[in-house]
Amino acid sequence: MRKFWLIGSLLAALGTGFVALLVVGVFVVAGNLTGGGAGRATGLAKGSVPAAYQALVQKWGNLCPALTPALLASQLYQESGFNPRARSAAAAEGIAQFIPSTWATHGVDGDKDGVRDVWNPADAIPSAASYDCELASYVKNVPGDRSANMLAAYNAGPDAVIRYGGVPPYSETRNYVQTIRGLEESFSAPAGRLQPSEQAAAAISYAQGKLGTPYLWGGTGTAAQRGRFDCSGLTQAAYESVGIDLPRVANDQYNAGPHPGRDELLPGDLVFFSDDLSNSRAIRHVGIYVGGGYMIDAPRTGAVIRFDPIDTPDYFGATRVTRAAAAALPEPGESESLRPVDEDREAEKAKEEAKGQERTEAKGSTGADGGDVDAKGVEARQGGGSEAGGGAAVAGGRSGAASSSPGAVALAGAASGPRRAD
Repeated sequence: MRKFWLIGSLLAALGTGFVALLVVGVFVVAGNLTGGGAGRATGLAKGSVPAAYQALVQKWGNLCPALTPALLASQLYQESGFNPRARSAAAAEGIAQFIPSTWATHGVDGDKDGVRDVWNPADAIPSAASYDCELASYVKNVPGDRSANMLAAYNAGPDAVIRYGGVPPYSETRNYVQTIRGLEESFSAPAGRLQPSEQAAAAISYAQGKLGTPYLWGGTGTAAQRGRFDCSGLTQAAYESVGIDLPRVANDQYNAGPHPGRDELLPGDLVFFSDDLSNSRAIRHVGIYVGGGYMIDAPRTGAVIRFDPIDTPDYFGATRVTRAAAAALPEPGESESLRPVDEDREAEKAKEEAKGQERTEAKGSTGADGGDVDAKGVEARQGGGSEAGGGAAVAGGRSGAASSSPGAVALAGAASGPRRAD
């Protein structure tokens, strides 16, 4: 019954156009996905941990029963965003954010080089796991979830966990435990089939309503930006429309839920692209899957929001957004490794264009593309050439708002021309 309710809501939101047929068709074919749920896996999701640290997290994440590689990964991500040079205002240091006094007591020489170095992940990651498991041993007789008790002991101390018989009633501690556990599923390799997202239809409907809108690097759809988006700005706005707050940048959006395989994709899943297929922190582009091997995305400067195929050499993977995982993600700026804008390389392009413009003006010439860049490197205004020509970037593309049924012409034309600023 649940499956048919979901399909009905998709039809209501999307109408009977081409996208609706794709969405419903994919849900029908994948109907068996509703029959199971993911258990707690011990393996890591593809590329969720940077390749340089994956073996360490996999090894040390199995140090004790209360810990898993995915749980350890979620801790490291929450603490530093996998930044080995991170330093907090409270003087916490390194990828695992040890304060000096805790490191002096619990630091481990993980790589056996005779030095305990908080800035060296080969020492800091084993130290984090060892400290977690030491705390788990202190609270092993406390009733309740052993992993939650371990995390609570990490935040509030084992005495508080023992005294309260579980996670103590401190808001900071409960939020910490909820955050780490909420992130855990985004680092786990799914142990079973994933449930479809009930928010998928409305998120797709939002993105579909933006078809034909010119791309703007750094764009989040504000009135000042004339409703334009970059890739992660579009996906953020689409899920904000259904009450789910996603991070601003694409590589953090990858951590907003579990990761279906290519053959398990459903409409509404976020799909990601990268030049480094072993590291989610290198992701530079994101779109919203609509079925049939296509997504809606904001590709690059000079193009418009459109349909594009996902099966390209830089396809990284997908995320099925969940409210719990999205809510657990750090706020922008909490980690020094988080970047304030999109990961699709437009930053470097904008800087180069700005330098080229300065050189041209120094020679007494005028620019050719008509665009200008503000002091932050974010393109503040697309010139007439970019906007007027945006619809020509794809055969059948349009420069205005699209109807609810884009049709086969726009879809067929999506494959022509470069898709992203690769």
